[in-house]
Amino acid sequence: MPFQKSILQKCVLILIAFYSGVAMSVSEPKYKLESKNEHYEVRYYGPIIVAETLIEGDFDEAGSKAFAILADYIFGKNISKKKIEMTAPVVQQNRSEKIEMTAPVSQIEDGKRYMIQFTMPSTYTMETLPQPLDSRVTLKEIGARTLAVFSYSGSWSENRYRSKLSEFNLELAKNKILTKGEPVFARYNSPFQLWFLRRNEIWLEISQK
Repeated sequence: MPFQKSILQKCVLILIAFYSGVAMSVSEPKYKLESKNEHYEVRYYGPIIVAETLIEGDFDEAGSKAFAILADYIFGKNISKKKIEMTAPVVQQNRSEKIEMTAPVSQIEDGKRYMIQFTMPSTYTMETLPQPLDSRVTLKEIGARTLAVFSYSGSWSENRYRSKLSEFNLELAKNKILTKGEPVFARYNSPFQLWFLRRNEIWLEISQK
């Protein structure tokens, strides 16, 4: 319990520092809007660098568990003891391990694991970013990609996310848009933002086949 309380206190202090007076100045990755309809947008994102950590647990807890780890890195828990600007969104992706079965052939999830990522400011390269001191934090470059993006407001709960993802997939199917990889849940606001004003997105990478 003392450990959990310490993490909660740290997260609150970090979130207040980032979002109390400077929320409007938080930068976001740049993109080119390729198309848009009443349900979703298609955006082209150039390469980005992320700091990421893999968390075991359920959907609703993974983000808060990862936040403290990644926030420590950008607040100076790195080899250069350098603070790094916070950006938005914070993204979450299911990375549960898939195991193939034989009779019948199917796939199951081995536990629940989520990859949580902070996008690094565009002024950095892999060579100039300070290396993390925490082995749970990894720096990675993600190549250019074209994403279908579905936006919605409200709760961060798994139930609402799953409902919106189903709605999103239905619209993509209607337009014969093929995607690849796992969906990404992107959150742009702090937990202090009123739930009905939160900006949330689901990203799916469009297959170029």
